[in-house]
Amino acid sequence: MIQPFLKKLLIAFSGLTLLVYGTIYACADGDWGWSFDSNFTPETFVDKSYSPLFLSNDIFYGIGFDTEHRTRFNSENVKDWSAYLEGKINEKDLTFFLTDSSSADVADLILYYKNGKTNKFSEKWNKKFKLNDSQIKEFLLFLNDAQTVEIYSTQQYDSWNYDETVQPEKLTNLNWIKSIEKKYNDSKDSFLKNRYWFLVIKASFYSDRQVNGVSFFYQSEKTIPKNTLYYRALAYVAGVEYKQKNYAKSNFIYSQVFDKCPTMRIVSAYCFHPQDQKDWKQSLGMAKTDDDKAALWAIQGYYNDEEKAIAEIYKIQPKNQHLDFLLTRLVNNQENKIDQSFKDKTVLENKKRTKDSIHKSAIDLVTKIAQSDKTSKPYLWNVAAGYLETLNGNFKQADNHFDKAENKMPKTPLAIDQVRLLRFVNNLSKIDQLSPENEKTILADLSWLYFELPKKAVENFRYENASQWSKNYLAALYRSQKNTVMTEVFNHEPSFYDNEKQLLAMKAFLSKENKTEIEKIGASIYEIKLADINYFQGVKATFENKIPEAIAFMKQSDKLQNTVFYGNPFLGNIKDCHDCDHQAPQKKKYTMIDFLTIIKKMQDNVAKQVDVYNNNLLLGHAFYNITHFGNGRLFYEGNIAGSGSTPDFFRDPIRNMITNCSLAKAYYEKAFLATKNIEQKAKTQYMIAKCERNDYYNKKYYSLNLSTWDIQDDETNFIAWQGFKILKANYSKTKYYKEIINECGYFKTYVRK
Repeated sequence: MIQPFLKKLLIAFSGLTLLVYGTIYACADGDWGWSFDSNFTPETFVDKSYSPLFLSNDIFYGIGFDTEHRTRFNSENVKDWSAYLEGKINEKDLTFFLTDSSSADVADLILYYKNGKTNKFSEKWNKKFKLNDSQIKEFLLFLNDAQTVEIYSTQQYDSWNYDETVQPEKLTNLNWIKSIEKKYNDSKDSFLKNRYWFLVIKASFYSDRQVNGVSFFYQSEKTIPKNTLYYRALAYVAGVEYKQKNYAKSNFIYSQVFDKCPTMRIVSAYCFHPQDQKDWKQSLGMAKTDDDKAALWAIQGYYNDEEKAIAEIYKIQPKNQHLDFLLTRLVNNQENKIDQSFKDKTVLENKKRTKDSIHKSAIDLVTKIAQSDKTSKPYLWNVAAGYLETLNGNFKQADNHFDKAENKMPKTPLAIDQVRLLRFVNNLSKIDQLSPENEKTILADLSWLYFELPKKAVENFRYENASQWSKNYLAALYRSQKNTVMTEVFNHEPSFYDNEKQLLAMKAFLSKENKTEIEKIGASIYEIKLADINYFQGVKATFENKIPEAIAFMKQSDKLQNTVFYGNPFLGNIKDCHDCDHQAPQKKKYTMIDFLTIIKKMQDNVAKQVDVYNNNLLLGHAFYNITHFGNGRLFYEGNIAGSGSTPDFFRDPIRNMITNCSLAKAYYEKAFLATKNIEQKAKTQYMIAKCERNDYYNKKYYSLNLSTWDIQDDETNFIAWQGFKILKANYSKTKYYKEIINECGYFKTYVRK
């Protein structure tokens, strides 16, 4: 029976070209996320070579796909050759030859060596270094051979199917490969000999006789230093073994590369690919040492069951370095099982849900290993054990583990912050009901978490989850204590301000001066400010036509009252096109407080019977433009009302408010009663018709909260609104009527019907 982790491997994908190290065939699957809810930062104590293998929803943590096929060994290669050449070629030029498009230069320099005749490249480079220096000559001769192999090793193709046969061009000149082997045998210089040895194996891999390279490797490997070149060659051998369907041997070899060559850890993990349980057991059977077994279990743990892998490795090698990265995956996986949203649950209910989510066996294993003090980094295991005990509700045990960790851990900024964060999570988790006494235990950490950390630059540190979790936790505590205002402060709900009593309570809270320390913290992080509330009240009062109240509120909205409309809010055009109005030339720009002040002045004029028609008409335009249909949507948008391009972006009370044109219609009707000529009558009747049209849309679509797609799928209905009937019957001879026909396609269609 195939084990779960092997089943996972069977649906893996492959195909990234391994340009410098081996095979393109055996690869692995991963679908986890580094952006999941987490308080446990794996980079804190684990070697950087493991970072691509941390838990992630990408193929590799932080990078997605492995894209370093051509560049992985560049810096090491430059460093090695620079040491060999003893600085005779400066680093910039050496980097050009080793990593850039230098093949044309190299080819002409080789001609120079062969025939002794100068050319433009020999003249160019002889000015920078001595071409006849023996070491430089050996370097360029080797590089010429290496670039020949690169023609075949750098071919680009993708394959996402194990069964798909991809046939790149092969190196067929076996005599040339033999000549490289001869250079290896003849070379007396250990540095050059090592590189020619690797080049023979690499060339063979990209030839039509790959097995020759494998044979050469096994014949010569005992004389080769176990450096990076050795493990790159070993990866080529693993690739050939895989192609020959020797899966167990291939995977065993990849585990050796994983274990001994940190630079290639990502490669070997990616290419490890047992076909079934039989292959896995055969690979284990090849393991002669504890190192061999631990390496195999480490890769197995990467794919699925890190808990079992940890247990197996710990039994044979408690200080094995692979345990560290597996531990981070285990902890992150446990975190990933937890629903931290609270979702109206109490603190106690949420704690139980958390405790039930994590595996008891995982906690027991990590705790046992932490208590043993046998690992190479006992502080890492104590940090992990402490965190898992927090999730398990054992807060005192968690404190004990954190104490042990702090006594021995390296005092790096990341380590210090990591332990402080987990201690905070533990301390807050101890609180089931807030009191002045237990508030003091978290105040300093809350300030650190909310105000200090966002300003610090501690690389990789995961604190955002704890920040949001703590707000949810505190909100749940306040909810259980019937403190509606503080519940809202730590967990904002947009509908909170639809309740007038709650709005006034929050306003009173934000205005009071004698706040407690935790209230000060809450008020500081709360996204709604007093100015936002006053502005929102001003908007609501405006839509209720309570203009003096609206002005009073708006004057208390701080800078918000000086927000400028994009377009003229007193325009009344035939077409509703807010973008057109925004782009139109404007002699005067209106702020929100200007807008309300002018409305008040116009209403006063109407009350005094001054220019009744124009004032009522402009008031109709003003109240029309601040609805969803007008050019002044900016008026109602804000931190409380929200924002959006269509009414369905808004909650019901706001949507009902911003789609209601009844106030504008009332002023247009008053303007109609004050008209003095037929053109004015035609204009006001059309404006009334627009309001009737909008009311129709409200009832047909917006009040039902239909999606945009539902609206688009609905056939247009040409309704004979009263305003349209009156326009057609009584004002068809007016100039304004003709303008409507030209601009309004809807009305034009209605008339034709």
